[in-house]
Amino acid sequence: MRDFIEALEERVLVCDGAMGTMLYAKGVFINKSFDALNLTQPELVGEVHREYVRAGADVIETNTFGANRIKLGSFGLADRLHEINEQGARIARQAARDPFDGAQGRHAYVAGAIGPLGVRIEPWGKIGVDEAREYFREQAQALADGGVDLFILETFRDLNEIGAAIDAVRLVSDRPIVAQMTTEEDGNTLDGTPPERFTPDLESRGATLIGLNCAVGPAPMLDTIERMAAVTSRTLSAQPNAGQPRDVEGRNIYLCSPEYMASYARRFVLHNVRLVGGCCGTTPEHIRQMKAAVGASASAVARAASDGGTASAEQPVSAKRRTVEPPAVRPVEGPLARESKSRLAHAMAQGNFVVAVELLPPRGHQTGQMVERARRLKAGGVDVVTIADDRRVGARLSALALAVLIEQQAGVETLLQYASRERNLIGIQSDLLGAHAMGLRNLLLVTGDPGRVGDYPDATAVLDVDSIGLTNVASRLNRGCDVGGQAFGVPTAFHLGVSVNPTADNLDEELRRFEYKVEAGAEFVVTRPVFDLGRFDQFLKRIAHARLPVVAGLFPFESARNAEFMANEVPGSAVPEALLDRMRRVDGGDAAAEGIRIAREIAGELKGRVQGLQVSTQSGDIEAVLALLDGLH
Repeated sequence: MRDFIEALEERVLVCDGAMGTMLYAKGVFINKSFDALNLTQPELVGEVHREYVRAGADVIETNTFGANRIKLGSFGLADRLHEINEQGARIARQAARDPFDGAQGRHAYVAGAIGPLGVRIEPWGKIGVDEAREYFREQAQALADGGVDLFILETFRDLNEIGAAIDAVRLVSDRPIVAQMTTEEDGNTLDGTPPERFTPDLESRGATLIGLNCAVGPAPMLDTIERMAAVTSRTLSAQPNAGQPRDVEGRNIYLCSPEYMASYARRFVLHNVRLVGGCCGTTPEHIRQMKAAVGASASAVARAASDGGTASAEQPVSAKRRTVEPPAVRPVEGPLARESKSRLAHAMAQGNFVVAVELLPPRGHQTGQMVERARRLKAGGVDVVTIADDRRVGARLSALALAVLIEQQAGVETLLQYASRERNLIGIQSDLLGAHAMGLRNLLLVTGDPGRVGDYPDATAVLDVDSIGLTNVASRLNRGCDVGGQAFGVPTAFHLGVSVNPTADNLDEELRRFEYKVEAGAEFVVTRPVFDLGRFDQFLKRIAHARLPVVAGLFPFESARNAEFMANEVPGSAVPEALLDRMRRVDGGDAAAEGIRIAREIAGELKGRVQGLQVSTQSGDIEAVLALLDGLH
């Protein structure tokens, strides 16, 4: 076979279309591992490949988009990774070489398909770039062993992740790499990175072809391709969906006709696209029509070039870099000094001891009682009111809204606990910018409890980033950049706190994550409730090098049952047996008072060890909180 790169220089190559939607149309349910069909139903996978080859595809992709260790692991198939990928390459190779009527002697190239891992990597997730590179390397090695001619990295949203994939492929092979991002209709990736940034980035990372696939139809993809062509001379690729899907009786139906897709294939060629195909919803008939369209377009271009004619509507954009440059970004101010961010930040910077009390947003929308509680806490000497982000139980007011109202109406500064769970990355960014615009400055960034705990166990869960990624998001905003790396002007001035559990069941893992949070930009620490001072001292020694202010959690027991619940049913909560015995001996009318006495004793011990206390209760009883605080002054 002629070298793939030489073939691209001679003509436009047509890639195949959708594999997943074709398999779905043939009766494979979406809850199965499509990649595992390489082992269980190889004839079905081969049939789809052959249909595309017969339609004229020059390149067919292996059925391995999700065949990495993490995605296969969700089906219990991680140990069969090499077998699934190698077999996927062999099935495609056989289909590419099978002769058929009217096409004897014409073989297709086989591209090893590699998709994202399905989990966030640093700085947004807990998977390191080196770990991601190893996951991609083992998949790339298996595909190389299967004999692929090139690699297609597709449907990526994160430049760090696709960069790890490119590096991984280069560790095992020097075959061509097609690196494709997925964008929204505005041309930015799903994480907000514009084409003017990701295009040169992929070029510098060594991608052979740079392109787009999935998420959008041909019209918006063409707009983005035009922007990419303006900032690179590298050959491009385009594989749009067959438009946006429409739900018809529970099925996603893609409505773009083969003729419509073919008309845009011709337009792609005018902008230095030399590999064109389709993604979700495209069929062999779409590819057949696209093949005819780009063949005619390429012939017209060749004739014009040989005649020395000038550029026309049917001629491609020159391969030379055009003079259009990415939009200029207004320089931004530097990050605000920590002590200027908020009263809490100033107090901590000065080494002052601070007291916080946690309030839980109410059910419904009535806030008068919560505002009055905040006023009483302020009068009782509380420095800041922490607003818990608890969306597990019933219809509760958002923590963000309550924090704004309390600052405006009670005149006390708040610490907004903000959880990443049930929010995607773009929504998180919007929330935080909105919080800053409304005057909130102190954030306590947490992952949040699993969504299945609460009144709605069937509610769907979202965990786009964890607390480490969340801290990175807020830290970027403090440097005047969004998650896509674009500067937006004046930086935010958030005072960033993180949570840590000093008595976690796996303290080594808890501290490893803490180190990542510090690296991401954490400025202070709020701990889970402290009951065991001996274990807490060990914890303090292990984080002393971070030199961050520590606010220790304090929880007054309300009854013996409450104490036993904390000891036995709250993960990572260590309650010494001596404290349980004290609560059992006075269970009844004096239990709450004993709980306050215990909390006051713990607080007295903690005051010499930490820079603040955060008091929380199970019922939100501020009378108990005020009684506890009265004993501390």
